[in-house]
Amino acid sequence: MRPTALELPDRASKPRSSGLTMMVDGGLPTRHFRDVVQSGAEFLDFVKFGWGTALVTKDLAQKIAVLQESGVNFYFGGTLFEKFVLQDRLDDFRALCHEHSCHFVEVSNGTIDLTNSEKAGYIRKLSGEFDVISEVGFKDAERSENLPPSRWIECIQEDLDAGASLVTLESRESGRSGICRPNGELRFGLIEELLASGLRHEGLLFEAPSTELQCYFVKRVGPDVNLGNVAASAVLGLETIRLGLRSDTLCCFESGAA
Repeated sequence: MRPTALELPDRASKPRSSGLTMMVDGGLPTRHFRDVVQSGAEFLDFVKFGWGTALVTKDLAQKIAVLQESGVNFYFGGTLFEKFVLQDRLDDFRALCHEHSCHFVEVSNGTIDLTNSEKAGYIRKLSGEFDVISEVGFKDAERSENLPPSRWIECIQEDLDAGASLVTLESRESGRSGICRPNGELRFGLIEELLASGLRHEGLLFEAPSTELQCYFVKRVGPDVNLGNVAASAVLGLETIRLGLRSDTLCCFESGAA
């Protein structure tokens, strides 16, 4: 960040354990991808190659090289992991990740019929080779909405106990499932129970694809909340939200602010 006389919230330098930003790449052209990553690398901790796009990205190796040069971590979408599990090809998934020098993998059960305990078993299997980022919540909005807060907490804790270094809370790229209702409204009661549960906030990554969700979590949890599914066009914008440089949070971090 450029030097300034303004008083702004402290932001840890990379590598950091909180205030993480994860950008989702749903298939950006390679030159656009390079520009986005190089322009925002200081504020960008992870890029997730969304769902199964890694298998159809012709320039995947070039994109990964850009990330490595820029000091940005990456991983493949949990849906791709689920496809390999669905076909009983976990070793092939491992091989794919090693082929591309992945240090992180995402383990989820958002679509396939896989219990959380079974998912935790995969976390244990993979955590010796990779840093595992798990995901809780379902792609199907109704199924997620019927998952009570107590069960969310149990699943998150089970994933952490199995060796996950970070647990992602699903909302999809649309912000209409998981921690959000089908109409896009955040499940405020669920969020409050999660925050009051005793779970370390640093171990949770809230998917927040919209500016509205990003502003809410920064105001509710603080500038160092972990946020994911951020669009490529919103990486710098999110950092301004964290620093109180956007109207929505302009007065939140001033001395004496409530």
